[in-house]
This record gives sequence, C-alpha cells and structure tokens, in this order.
Amino acid sequence: MLDPHPVFHLNPAPVTYSMTEADLTPDLPESAPSDAVDVVSTDDLQDDLDLTFSHVPVLAAEVVAALAPAPGKVYIDGTLGGAGHTRLLLEAGASVYGIDQDPFALDRAREAGLAGLTVLEGNYRDMAALLAAAGVSQVDGVLLDIGVSSFQLDDGGRGFSYHTDAPLDMRMSQAGESAYDVVNGYEEAELASIIYEYGEDRLSRRIARGIVYAREQSPINSTVRLAEIIKRAYPGFSKGIHPARRTFQALRIHVNDELGALRDGLSAASSLLAPGGRLAVISFHSLEDRIVKRFLLGDESLTPLTKRPVIADEAEQASNPRARSAKLRGAEKKADSQGAA
Repeated sequence: MLDPHPVFHLNPAPVTYSMTEADLTPDLPESAPSDAVDVVSTDDLQDDLDLTFSHVPVLAAEVVAALAPAPGKVYIDGTLGGAGHTRLLLEAGASVYGIDQDPFALDRAREAGLAGLTVLEGNYRDMAALLAAAGVSQVDGVLLDIGVSSFQLDDGGRGFSYHTDAPLDMRMSQAGESAYDVVNGYEEAELASIIYEYGEDRLSRRIARGIVYAREQSPINSTVRLAEIIKRAYPGFSKGIHPARRTFQALRIHVNDELGALRDGLSAASSLLAPGGRLAVISFHSLEDRIVKRFLLGDESLTPLTKRPVIADEAEQASNPRARSAKLRGAEKKADSQGAA
C-alpha cells in the first residue's frame, strides 16, 4: 500500500495524482523546439570527468527513498554503469541484478566483485528475458538511469564528446551501426530528420546540408571535424554552449536506439514488478522524460508516486554537474496486479 506521503517527494505535503490536459501536452512544441530544452550537455558531463568508475550517483537519497531497499529484496539496475546506485541498494541489504551493454562497464563491475550483485550483459530493454534466464520472474524494484555516463564520455575512443578529437563512434555496446556510418552514409533528409527529432535543433536541415557537402570532400571520421562542420551552420557563433551539442545528442540517441530501448524497458520493468514493487527512472532531457511520464500515466497496473519529477537541490547541482538536468519519476505496482508469470 502506498504511503500517505510519497516517500521521495521533495515537498513533505501530501500529494494526490490526477491526469490533466497539461500532462498530455508535450513539454515543448514539436514544431518549434526551445533553446531552453532540458538536455544534459557534454559541457556538464565534461566537468565530471575526474570521477572514478564508482561515480557519484545523481539523486542518490531520492532513488533510495523511492525504491525502499531492504534485506531480502531483489532489484534490477537496468543501467549499471559505474554501479553508483547499485552500491546504495547493496548497502541496504538488497540483492541486485545489474544490466549493461557496455563492455567496459561490465568488466569493471565484475572486477569490483560486489557482494549481492549479479552482472548481466545486454540491453535493459531485454531485462525480462535476461532475468528469466537467471531464474527470476519477479522483483521488488527496477531502476533506470538513462543516458551517457561520465566514464563513457571520458573514453577517448568512443566518440561521445565533441571536446576531444576521437573516432566518430558513439556505440554503447560497441556493436552495430556507428555514428560514422550514419554521418557518412545517410541521405541528407534522413540526417535532418534525426537531428531535428532527437536533437530538437531548428537548423537541422542546414546542418545536414553541411555534413553532406563536407563528406563529399572526404569522409567525416572524427568528432572534432564533425563539430566544426556543425558550428559553420551557426553564423555568428563565438562563445557559449557549443552548437554541436544537439546534433551529438541526436546521433547518440539514434545509434543506440535509446528511445526505443526506453519504451521497451519500461514495459519490461512493469511486467517484472511484484505487487507493491517500485519503478524509478532518471532521465536527462525532455524526450526521455516525456516518454516516462506518458508511460506511467498509461500503465493501469502502476500508480505514479509524484505528479512532477523530482529534481536535484542546489547543493547537489553545484557539486555534481550531471545532476543539473536529472529528473526522477517513480511508480508503484498496484497490489491487485501481477508481475511476469
């Protein structure tokens, strides 16, 4: 049964949830995205590159309160990464199945040898199958911390950042189509669509046109060259947030099918939750948050725990740049609902 006060709401006053027309309205106009879109930038993440593998997790206290870990409980961390949140769950006495598709994250997690952690290789969108193979059909909670991690950004060979010269890759799993393949192989209209839809950049057509022109001279194989091509599409740019931010985000989302994985992962998480189980999702830009919000509203087996997403306080935002764009939403599986059979 839900607590009368949502356990991870920043305001101690009671909160009731009801769907309104505003909840069904996109956070930003689809036809004219705002420059103020709440994307996490590589400028934010670049400030955080000195963090170790066991990085400082965002919204740590809020995640623990939302998931309510305790001895004997079983959780899924669908985006294991640096295992920051997982460590908190383990410290509370819970056991965790940590899923990641990044070979580096998997190796480091296995080397850490954390008691209570079972490491599973794969995409969290396939968590139902991964857990079934491990003999698990229900869990007490699922955590999804979406997006690129600081150690992925810090790996010069991955191509996630436009700050350093690196091969144009961006694949989290190191398999399949890369950003190089997209940039050098897609038609101009396809590139423009990706940049507009996933990067919400008004100049998507101009950027795509510049990419096609540049690759006709020679293949675009580095992050710095692509960033310079994008910058030329912004006349008068001199300082501030680099104009390549949105295109790099768009390419990363496309290459890794991040939004498709999020939709699949949310559905899988809901099916795995036992009655009373909790789902917590941290997103970093409006595209992700919109999907999470609508899913929690539309899944009749879940009760959202807060009406608005929880954000980091000023102190955390100052100490951990990655927290500046983080939004946490959560839900609880209804008592009369059943998890996966």
